[in-house]
Amino acid sequence: MSDLFSIEGKTALVTGGSRGIGLMIARGYVEAGARVYISSRKAEVCDEVAAELSKVGTCISIPADLNGEPECQRLAAEISERESSLDILVNNAGANWGAPYDEFPAAAWDRVLDLNVKGVFFLTRALTGLLEAAASDEDPARVINIGSIDGIQVPLLDTWAYSSSKAAVHQLTRHLARTLAPKRITVNAVAPGPFESQMMKATLERFGDSIAATNPLGRIGRPEDMAGVAIYLASRAGAYVNGVVLPVDGGISGLS
Repeated sequence: MSDLFSIEGKTALVTGGSRGIGLMIARGYVEAGARVYISSRKAEVCDEVAAELSKVGTCISIPADLNGEPECQRLAAEISERESSLDILVNNAGANWGAPYDEFPAAAWDRVLDLNVKGVFFLTRALTGLLEAAASDEDPARVINIGSIDGIQVPLLDTWAYSSSKAAVHQLTRHLARTLAPKRITVNAVAPGPFESQMMKATLERFGDSIAATNPLGRIGRPEDMAGVAIYLASRAGAYVNGVVLPVDGGISGLS
């Protein structure tokens, strides 16, 4: 059973891996014995986090702002200079923007959709060759896209572009899953509920108690909850899972 859930020796890229959900996954992968690359927009922070995680395993920083195809191609090229194959791609880098209906700006739609949706597509496409090189019938390469329960249910906050982008990520996941399956690359999405992350910080400070109280499990997500799901999907235990959107929310989206 330990082999079934092992990712030891695999190579992974986690975008947005310097904080929040991405850091939870990157840390879990490093501690599980994977060789992990992390990218984020802020180079200094990315380097600091990689240095910290390298104390317990292998973590390499490649800063990148994936808000456009050229940066996606550059990041893929830098990975290919270091690796002949890539077992796991976690598309986590994302942006959010909140503003009332009557005031929501066009620039917010462009920023959020460019990073949250187009960035996922362009980076996955740029890395398909490396993913295919790692893939086999018994152990496919994995793409794990980070969606959100806000893409499943209507959010309470005025995050018009974010919730729309995450619904798009879920559908893009299914589309990519069907296209890449013949190459022995699976594509799945994780739809987190409330976790203690930088993106959720202000919301949890204001509404954390009430959010926890309305969760069927009565709490906010913990780092190990996210790491466990990401490890499962990347291990042989998840080898036959493809095109799935998996809520990790304590039951909020399905039971509330």
